[in-house]
Amino acid sequence: MTCVLFDFDGPLADLFAHRPAVRVAETLGRRAQKLGVPAGVVRGVRDPLLVLRKAAWHGAVNVIRELQELLAEEETKAARSARLTPHADGLVRSLAASGREVAVTTNNSARAATVFLKERGLSRFFGPHIHGRAPDPTLLKPDPDCLTRAMTSTGTEPAECLMIGDSVSDLEAADKAGVSFVGYARAPHKTVALRNAGAIHVVGSLEVLVDMVRHQDSHSVQCAGSG
Repeated sequence: MTCVLFDFDGPLADLFAHRPAVRVAETLGRRAQKLGVPAGVVRGVRDPLLVLRKAAWHGAVNVIRELQELLAEEETKAARSARLTPHADGLVRSLAASGREVAVTTNNSARAATVFLKERGLSRFFGPHIHGRAPDPTLLKPDPDCLTRAMTSTGTEPAECLMIGDSVSDLEAADKAGVSFVGYARAPHKTVALRNAGAIHVVGSLEVLVDMVRHQDSHSVQCAGSG
């Protein structure tokens, strides 16, 4: 494994820790209605990305473009106060120190992920390999689009990559891309959802992965020394 693809909201950050996602969804829904999307399509939807998906089925290209920009603005505001996922910092640094590539593959905007990583001192590890939501909402995960873009930018093949994600759509995108997958689930219901969807490896803390990377590196050094 030479490249690790991180979903953003979950494995790296609690994006809406201080700016609730349901409020963002309501803001997006109101704008969608003003732009002509039928109220029944978006009313009561609590997930901003689901609002975008639903609006995409009923809105013209210019409508989707405006909603995309509004959502990116809201996500970027949220990113400034988002919480770093416990042990994410250590995992990213350990992977980079071991010579592995790291990339972001997210349904959120690349702008929000970039702002968050920069403010947490982690952007230098990811460089240009931050791959967010495409202009076309149909390419959101579980479509493997952002994973494919990440592999192209890092020059890696599916067999060389591992994705860390916290949702069934992450797992499905990884499967479609031919990439190995580790689920991250701090809540029992997420563990159940990932297991039921076919995830083989699920961890409740990234500390497990940090220890694995460090153990592998230590073992490699020992092997090299004994040779």
